Amino acid sequence: MTAGDISDGPIVVGTDGSEASMDAIRWAAALAARRNRTLRIVHAYTVMQGYGTDLPPSPEVYEIFEAEAKRLLSAAEHEAKLAESAVRVETAMPNNDSVPALVAESRSAAMIVLGATGGGGFTGMLLGSTAVAVTSHAECPVTVVRRRENGGAAVDGPVIVGIDGSPVSEEAVAVAFREASLRGVPLVAVNAWLDLEYDTGRGYFETGRHEEDQRRLLAERLAGWQERYPDVTVERVVVLDRPRRQLLERSRTASLVVVGSRGRGGFRGMLLGSTSQALIHHAQCPVLVVRHQRGRAER
Repeated sequence: MTAGDISDGPIVVGTDGSEASMDAIRWAAALAARRNRTLRIVHAYTVMQGYGTDLPPSPEVYEIFEAEAKRLLSAAEHEAKLAESAVRVETAMPNNDSVPALVAESRSAAMIVLGATGGGGFTGMLLGSTAVAVTSHAECPVTVVRRRENGGAAVDGPVIVGIDGSPVSEEAVAVAFREASLRGVPLVAVNAWLDLEYDTGRGYFETGRHEEDQRRLLAERLAGWQERYPDVTVERVVVLDRPRRQLLERSRTASLVVVGSRGRGGFRGMLLGSTSQALIHHAQCPVLVVRHQRGRAER
């Protein structure tokens, strides 16, 4: 199967009981219903060693943590059913830190879904390092569910995809077409091709010598997918600008932004590029980050 197809695995959503994680649960439940997938709700928790000692926690401490994990999972399952009554739900509460637990889940998941912020405490589900780490190391796409500045949920608008010709952006195109088709919304394909951090090379690019090549690249990347998804209306955008600025601005009216984890401008060895990081921290709609799936069997 091609990169645009989805795996047989569940939609996995991490929860810590925060309102942001409830946003993620509602979003993931709707996605699971559209894709006819099981929704797997995961609450990872770790029982720490006794403070100032090497002694293991008492059985009572384990019971407290376990009871809290069960309560959070029960509340999350209830929220998922309120959002999508027919969705199939399963739960898991691995005794592990959030990042390794969710990365392990990604090996058999269709997607990992995270809230934009977390409740803190022992759960460790704050956006910052956790979302970046999971997005960097997951073996499936990861979506960070974000709201608009006014607090509203991003439920309408087109799907936006960033394209730069890199292998992982090709996989992002496939996923974006699938998501636009499932939602019944247009797709906006953006090729913003000023990769320079400063404007020292702007005069060279403004000569227009590269614009025709960039338009041709965009047309080539979209051609096969437009044939496969004739129901999806596509708007093509080729613009001399930094990708993060274009995508962040367009996220204001989008239902979803899809990007590769690291594009043509990334430094060797980086697992998550600056554009992807800027989006998962500042976009005004959910952000779906697609990683190059080396070593994972195509489905």
